[in-house]
Amino acid sequence: MAKACKTCHRIVDEGNQCPNCKTHNFSKDYSGEVHIINPEQSAIAKKLNIKKPGTYALRVR
Repeated sequence: MAKACKTCHRIVDEGNQCPNCKTHNFSKDYSGEVHIINPEQSAIAKKLNIKKPGTYALRVR
């Protein structure tokens, strides 16, 4: 089951450590997803302060 990192909002399917920020703080209660392919050229990635490609949650509770 997918879970979202409470720190950086990266969605992770497996494992107990976020591959993006290396924390162990996850929540299964999140809403919305955004797929970032090229963060350097994405206006959404800049607005959300995302530096690495991947799938991110818009809201994590």
